Amino acid sequence: MKVDPRLAHTLLITASTSLIALIFLSVAWELWLAPLRPGGSWLVLKVLPLLALLFGILRGKMYTYRWSTLLIWLYFTEGAVRAWSDGGLSSQLATLEWILALIFFTSAAFFTRASARV
Repeated sequence: MKVDPRLAHTLLITASTSLIALIFLSVAWELWLAPLRPGGSWLVLKVLPLLALLFGILRGKMYTYRWSTLLIWLYFTEGAVRAWSDGGLSSQLATLEWILALIFFTSAAFFTRASARV
């Protein structure tokens, strides 16, 4: 099966962009926009696993793409739960979190499929 390299590149860019946006969103959310406690929250540490993914995703490493599709569901779940239970700005940020997680999952899964050797 021959894969269009433009499609694979587009999926790589989409996954990378959504992951970077998720990292920035998580940092801004937990430190400045709507932290659980005034002055910031230790929940900002949730970006560490995303940072561990970042370099492999940017380089198109297949192994990183494969296991990132499992890890990203934690962020989707957190976003869904906090969108339902929180109010105000935190609820809106949580909605954005699960949307970005879903975009990342979709693009990473399709990138893995498009780049798989048959």
